[in-house]
Amino acid sequence: MGFATFFPTPLLHRGTPPTKSQSLHHFLFFPIPISSFLPSSLIPVTIKPSRTHVLFDSFHHNFVQDLENCHEPVNGVHQTEPPDPPQRVFIQEPWILNDLLRNDIEEEKHNGLRRRQIQMETEALEKTVEEYRELEREMREKNLTPNLPHVKALFLGWFGPLKEAIEAEQKSKRTKKHRVAFAPHIDSLPAAKMAVIVMHKVMGLVSMEYHHAGCVLLVDAAVQIGMAVEHEVRIHNFLEKTRTHKSKKTEAAREDSTHNDTQKLRKHVNGLIKRRRLKQVQMLLKEEECGPWGIDIQAKLGSRLIDLLIQTAFVHSPVNQSADTPPDIRPAFRHTFKVISKNPEQKILKNYGVIECDPLVLAGMDKSVKHMLMPYMPMLVPPKKWKGYENGGYLFLTSYIMRTRGSKKQQDVMKNVGRKQMRKVFEALDTLGNTKWRVNARLLGVVEYLWAAGGNIAGLIDRKDVPIPERPPVEEFRQIQEWKWSVRKAEKINLERHSLRCDTELKLSVAQKMKEEEGFYYPHNIDFRGRAYPMHSHLNHLSCDLCRGLLEFAEGRPLGKSGLHWLKIHLANLYAGGTEKLSYDDRLAFVENHLNDIFDSADNPINGNRWWLMAEDPFQCLAACINLSEALRSSSPNSVISNLPIHQDGSCNGLQHYAALGRDSLEAAAVNLVASERPADVYSEIAVRVHDIMRRDSNKDPAVYPNALLARVLIDQIDRKLVKQTVMTSVYGVTFVGAREQMKKRLVEKGVITDEQLLFTAACYAAKVTLTALGEIFGAARVIMGWLGDCAKVITSENLPVSWTTPLGLPVIQPYCKTERHLIRTSLQFLALRREGNAVDAKKQRSAFPPNFIHSLDSSHMMMTALASRDAGLSFAGVHDSFWTHACDAEKMSHILREKFVELYNMPILENLLEDFETSYPGLAFPPVPERGDFDLRKVLESPYFFN
Repeated sequence: MGFATFFPTPLLHRGTPPTKSQSLHHFLFFPIPISSFLPSSLIPVTIKPSRTHVLFDSFHHNFVQDLENCHEPVNGVHQTEPPDPPQRVFIQEPWILNDLLRNDIEEEKHNGLRRRQIQMETEALEKTVEEYRELEREMREKNLTPNLPHVKALFLGWFGPLKEAIEAEQKSKRTKKHRVAFAPHIDSLPAAKMAVIVMHKVMGLVSMEYHHAGCVLLVDAAVQIGMAVEHEVRIHNFLEKTRTHKSKKTEAAREDSTHNDTQKLRKHVNGLIKRRRLKQVQMLLKEEECGPWGIDIQAKLGSRLIDLLIQTAFVHSPVNQSADTPPDIRPAFRHTFKVISKNPEQKILKNYGVIECDPLVLAGMDKSVKHMLMPYMPMLVPPKKWKGYENGGYLFLTSYIMRTRGSKKQQDVMKNVGRKQMRKVFEALDTLGNTKWRVNARLLGVVEYLWAAGGNIAGLIDRKDVPIPERPPVEEFRQIQEWKWSVRKAEKINLERHSLRCDTELKLSVAQKMKEEEGFYYPHNIDFRGRAYPMHSHLNHLSCDLCRGLLEFAEGRPLGKSGLHWLKIHLANLYAGGTEKLSYDDRLAFVENHLNDIFDSADNPINGNRWWLMAEDPFQCLAACINLSEALRSSSPNSVISNLPIHQDGSCNGLQHYAALGRDSLEAAAVNLVASERPADVYSEIAVRVHDIMRRDSNKDPAVYPNALLARVLIDQIDRKLVKQTVMTSVYGVTFVGAREQMKKRLVEKGVITDEQLLFTAACYAAKVTLTALGEIFGAARVIMGWLGDCAKVITSENLPVSWTTPLGLPVIQPYCKTERHLIRTSLQFLALRREGNAVDAKKQRSAFPPNFIHSLDSSHMMMTALASRDAGLSFAGVHDSFWTHACDAEKMSHILREKFVELYNMPILENLLEDFETSYPGLAFPPVPERGDFDLRKVLESPYFFN
């Protein structure tokens, strides 16, 4: 038995991470029996007092550790608290020493990660500025251009001139009053920081935009740049206020009274910090903070900064240039006007001011986009707990609990709602944010190999562009028109590919940055309906198969017997192709029949038979193959550690909620709310109905019934995949036009119909028949949808937005209002800004209410399941109607999610909604709640295929 004692070690000042020797020398081990010192029942130990520094739970309260009141150095190291004498205690059990030792190591480790997280949030911009300055120095000293990636080389060339232009603008602001109107707050940041923000933001916008051919709307770019600057100003100003050093204190007496007042405030704040008076600190900082800028100021500042970028950023191409000709130097960006549709789904064309980049800027961008700044990265420590509208999530970066889509009404409600009412929502988001993730390094290696080889496999986009057709030699009008159309089509495909390549590069760059981390976290917030989303937008579990395959739980757990069973089911579900609709026994048999393929996929994913590539979700399937192979090859499969998240997905979850609301037995059976030998498949059932209708139509006389010809063309193309998307989105308010476009895409994929006119009419007919078949099966759901729409019609008739409260207490206000347009003058052009008007959009309010209400219910079910899983000690991640946990806990979670669904719908939801309406909208007459069936909700508890 060894004896350990602690020795006080000086805590390092902020910015100096503990070295290995410093972190390990808190204690010494003596390999001498404890009995030779003292009886085992009484062991004296010197305990080092906790030196955890206060980092508050709000943007305003996260003080870095170089606050003033630094005390005298200890061993040459500055202290932020006076060194306290070590305390001696007596420990009666020797094994407690190990726990104390381990806790001290964990505390040091956590503090180190927290310091790194703060640096990531507050110093990323500063580091980028310093990098450009260092590269500039290197260029001057060595008189050569460093070998840099494409985007970094561009930024390096633009950084100096843009910084100087901003500095000149900041100086001129003090002398030329008219410039203030065009560039408000331009002196609120150092010019170097502003230059970096503008360059990275504009490049990010033009490189990811594929609808408007390498350009971005000026109004969008200006507002986003203004917002980015405002967010950085908040961080910059706060850090500047709290950054005081001992050397500055000696000059305090020589400062004016204003400075003395500031020092007094700082001293008062630090005193409050030491006494843990957090609320008083919050109130003081709130008084010091200026209000939000507003969209007008953001747009003006953003426009002026873009104007300066246009004036200073240039590109040149040395291709095909002889030595005696001047270099081809031209502006990297230009401001122009284009006739385009603002929304790619709309056909309305208008003349918009845009920022267009030179083709040379985009060339090579998809290979170097990973060098762009990404402020909202996954966190190294758990996110701040949510406590209010803008109090939670990231430590310093601006974080709002709700994505309000600019709705001031929703923002005001969220700011004023009581914490007690929102307690469960806060706790559910904290639960999602506390799930620790890591990168699956083995899978990342496979992805990187396939991407380097050119992509175009396993869902990865092709890294090559399609060739642009050459102009035909014959100047015949029809051929020229066809050639122009084919050129436009090829250019559109290439722009889409460019955008998707950039997106893939960003995802992989995040994975590469995080792969060495032991774990990381995703802070979550919600949309106005209550659906939860990670605040980091690139590599997260709500994204595509690539992202989901690259992510796994950081904490591994032994599979156990039930875990091995669920891992096999999970693999069959990921392979899909109809396998996911088999019974559990048949899915297990499918896996057993493909063990050789599974082993081969795990051992040789690149050069083997690549069975995993045939899966619907190939990268997730490969991750499952690797995990299952490890287990089956182990001498003890049940004890193998698994980090893989196991998914349990709802069966057309929107219709499940409608079936529970309407208590209709037939609808409940169609979406697996009742037990059965094998899972029901509502998509296949709808496809059968559509086929029957078309078969009847095809036998009719085309002269009398023109759709007979369309039925004959389509009858052999009807399958589950054709109708799935329309059925899935029908409960979320898909319109006939939306259903038609969905059908058209599926028919294009089949490739049977090539004529554009025939394709359009066939899609119209297929959409009409599918919606008819859907109404025949889900009549009760249609009744409830109609009732919800009627209630919305009553409310909007008084020019009021539809609002309600979810079962978990979240207040929801639909944000659909008619916008008011107002013009502002900027240095580039007049910009037409739109803001929320007083008149509601009655049509949108009515059509969107049924799907939004259902979304608020599925989010409530997810949050209830998250809280129950937390209480049961389960890891949990939620993707709307897909719930994830460890394989060993999948059986427990299966019971929990069923119990919470029954608990949710045992509430009188529609009656509560009607009561909510009558209270919120007094004097309005609402239709009565529709009659419902006699389906017994307790049957859900017995349904094995309710989820999965």
